[in-house]
Amino acid sequence: VQLQASGGGLVQAGGSLRLSCTGSTRTFNKYALGWFRQAPGKEREFVAAVSVIGDNTIYADSVKGRFTISRDNAKNTVYLQMNTLKPEDTAVYYCAAANYLNEYAYWGQGTQVTVSS
Repeated sequence: VQLQASGGGLVQAGGSLRLSCTGSTRTFNKYALGWFRQAPGKEREFVAAVSVIGDNTIYADSVKGRFTISRDNAKNTVYLQMNTLKPEDTAVYYCAAANYLNEYAYWGQGTQVTVSS
């Protein structure tokens, strides 16, 4: 599956952004999906994930209560609504799809999010 992320940009602290990630496959609704991020000089870290039909979500503690992951299988798209953004949220954000072993095997190209203080 090919994934295309978009929606990044520059925002002031306290602001909001919504990231989107669209998949190319008609079997998009068979994949659990996640968002990850990588800040300069740091390792990539998990942000959020959503189950195949969207009924279960999980978040990193650092974004819980501020970010919301959702999906629209009819549009082959997963979203990450990011509110109350902080400078430490600055990173390249990646979407990913999990294979049948629940491993994130398919990755989008990343979208830059920069939060100014």
